[in-house]
Amino acid sequence: MQKTDLTGKTVLIVGGGVSGIAAAELLIEKQVNCILYDSNEELSVGEIMNKLPVPPKSTVQVVTGPFDSKLADRANLAVLSPGVPTDIPLVEELKGRGLPIWGEIELAWHFERGRVVAITGTNGKTTTTALTGAILKRWDPSVFVVGNIGIPYTSVCKKTAEDSVTVAEISSFQLETIADFHPHVTAILNITPDHLNRHHTMENYANAKFSITKNQTEEDVCVLNYDNEPTRKFGEGLHTKTVYFSRLSRLERGVFLDEEGKRILCRDEKGLQTICEIEKMNLLGAHNVENVMAAAAMAMAMKVPLDVIREAIYEFQAVEHRIEFVKEVKGVAYYNDSKGTNTDAAIKGIEAMVRPTVLIAGGYDKKSPYDDWIEACLGKMKTLILLGQTAQDIAAVARKHGFTRILFADSLKEAVEIGAREAEPGDAVLLSPACASWGMFKNYEERGTLFKEYVHCLEE
Repeated sequence: MQKTDLTGKTVLIVGGGVSGIAAAELLIEKQVNCILYDSNEELSVGEIMNKLPVPPKSTVQVVTGPFDSKLADRANLAVLSPGVPTDIPLVEELKGRGLPIWGEIELAWHFERGRVVAITGTNGKTTTTALTGAILKRWDPSVFVVGNIGIPYTSVCKKTAEDSVTVAEISSFQLETIADFHPHVTAILNITPDHLNRHHTMENYANAKFSITKNQTEEDVCVLNYDNEPTRKFGEGLHTKTVYFSRLSRLERGVFLDEEGKRILCRDEKGLQTICEIEKMNLLGAHNVENVMAAAAMAMAMKVPLDVIREAIYEFQAVEHRIEFVKEVKGVAYYNDSKGTNTDAAIKGIEAMVRPTVLIAGGYDKKSPYDDWIEACLGKMKTLILLGQTAQDIAAVARKHGFTRILFADSLKEAVEIGAREAEPGDAVLLSPACASWGMFKNYEERGTLFKEYVHCLEE
């Protein structure tokens, strides 16, 4: 697909955070004029400018505060940071002026020179992206891992070459603003309710996820979860080569578990083959079996030999903040699942626990229902410790389902201290919030890092 030449153009970047800074750095390096705008007038223009390289032949302007329409008059293109909703008045004004609206992923793709493997889904994206990157790097070192995993695509695309591969974790927010983005291999891991405060309906949310395939051709590959009804049905009418994976069904073709649940198998034109043995993996939980299946399917689509895939799977360690073992204190195991930012992810977190569990949860309200998650906790959860904006709503749902051992904390530090008092030797304390971190923390990483610090302080 033809890439857009931005020479002589002026790009308006909306959002002065990490993504916006990375986009500006890319444009400056490529000698494209840009305006970096953020509505937060408390941001220091000077501090933002100091984060940017000295422009060689391009010009860069940083603007904060109320939006001045004259900025749009000078722009040929707008690039939105992922945190900027596409339906706010500012963006509607830009659309009304006929400005193309891109996101950071779209911008980076126009400077991408290699092939792209793109991964989305409600849960499992980070682990699957990291594992896919590890497998491909074992086979070919010219692999970059980028996107919602924490590395802006725009900071890496300039390093790509014709023989390189970029593995990208892509959120629904980022997919709202793609236009020509064309990955060679994609995966949609699952679709369950999330971010409804942003997308408003499940249909909008699912369509954003599905759009990852919109520029793929019959020669490209899409990997889909057979056990998840939205992704299974989506695959039935898909125009790409489709590969399913399943933890619950033995597929006639695709990636699946053996009858005993001990091995991951694949069946394709070469027949039935073993990918790996579950007990030799370092990843815990049924959800991670699905993540491994998806990563293996993508690696096979990229023609990576099976023995390389197997070795990389066995070596791979859990991603930080995703059911991450922290330490054992006085016979109690502490787990950091701060990346469990929605109920489906939190269900996977509690399902991975093999001990009676003191659960720490709550946070920012994304308007998600809590019933299925609370039901999954029953029988494993001995105490529920709640904090944040959603605490009372979650407590009401827990009581509705007959669970009453509920305590409240004003801070994460207090929650960890309560958890230590509640837990007995042989128990686990699990931070798996089922909610976003906003309002109390900058992001889920900060929340998880602080949790680990508080756990390490317990013995002191």
